[in-house]
Amino acid sequence: MILGDVCTRGCGFCAVEKTSTFSPSPLWGEGGVRGKALPVDTDEPQNIALTAKELGLRHVVITSVTRDDLADGGATQFALTIKAVKDTIPTISIEVLTPDFKGDKRALKIVLDARPDIFNHNIETVPSLYPEVRPQADYKQSLRVLEMAKAINGEIITKSGLMVGLGETKDEVKSVLKDLLNSGCDAVTIGQYLRPSSKNLEVQEYISLEVFKEYEEYGKDIGLKHVYSGPFVRSSYNAELLTAS
Repeated sequence: MILGDVCTRGCGFCAVEKTSTFSPSPLWGEGGVRGKALPVDTDEPQNIALTAKELGLRHVVITSVTRDDLADGGATQFALTIKAVKDTIPTISIEVLTPDFKGDKRALKIVLDARPDIFNHNIETVPSLYPEVRPQADYKQSLRVLEMAKAINGEIITKSGLMVGLGETKDEVKSVLKDLLNSGCDAVTIGQYLRPSSKNLEVQEYISLEVFKEYEEYGKDIGLKHVYSGPFVRSSYNAELLTAS
């Protein structure tokens, strides 16, 4: 994770520390507020590249907190990190899991021009739950980010993910899968939401294995190339396999 450990948004599912500039939902607490995002570390791209080399990684997922305080949302730091990793390990494959950059196409192009192998932006949940789960995000904007990524680079693998067990219905999940397909998304991960702390949103339901299987089969039936669906599936689940398919 690049760009520090303090986020400028206050999503109800996330335990990452947050700045004091957001208004928390009454459904969850204000814990984890630090007050200020950290300065951009100019040594970070090279340090990550050297760490990846020392660990002997074949595939790396680069993600970040949301940095609405930066003019480009942190896009340049993503690009510099991709370049540093590629220069250090030419054979490595790279996935980026980015915030929405407020829908800024220029910021998105900065990241994609660095040529990551996989572009991931998580939709996270169904539209009806956005006010509680992602209060500072916009469902349609996240879909547009995925559409723009595919338009900028038609060869890149686009990916998204969502959590279940937050109170959504099966029909709502299937509608999201259709929307992701229509946005040009190639791969989707679906996993059980687990409450990271008592200050976050409560789990509303533990989804059965049968329902996870239903989501996987439905996603593949409508035309999604890759669907990973299960209780412990996360964004980086079997991430390297996508580059080999």
